[in-house]
Amino acid sequence: MSTFNKFNSFVEEIAHGSHDLGSDQLTVALTNVAPTAGNSQLSDLTEITYTNLSSRNLTRTSSGQTTGKYSLVLEDLTLTASGGSVGPFRYAVIYNSTHEDDLLIGFYDRGDSVTLADGESITLDFTEAQTLLEIE
Repeated sequence: MSTFNKFNSFVEEIAHGSHDLGSDQLTVALTNVAPTAGNSQLSDLTEITYTNLSSRNLTRTSSGQTTGKYSLVLEDLTLTASGGSVGPFRYAVIYNSTHEDDLLIGFYDRGDSVTLADGESITLDFTEAQTLLEIE
């Protein structure tokens, strides 16, 4: 996957205690419209239809700090189309689905749009960089 791009509001929401990255449910939203750094909640995005898509919930491998450096590590997520096609989408957006406003965290740009045909899968590889997010 490409480089992680955080949303500007995420920094402020961390400071205000709106995220508990150790326990809140993080989820992937898919869109074919480029997010901007100024987006702050899921309703700011134009999402695709998920009718034929497997679960978009993320699983954390670890969340904690060592010597003042916080790290969030996520398992890879395989998305599978079942019962029809899914897409097109280009951007994978991570958001906090536990928060009532579905606050945005960051996104990845695949570089091109993809449509999954029925039975096809795509893996969002979070282990490539080992850590989704580091805060010092």
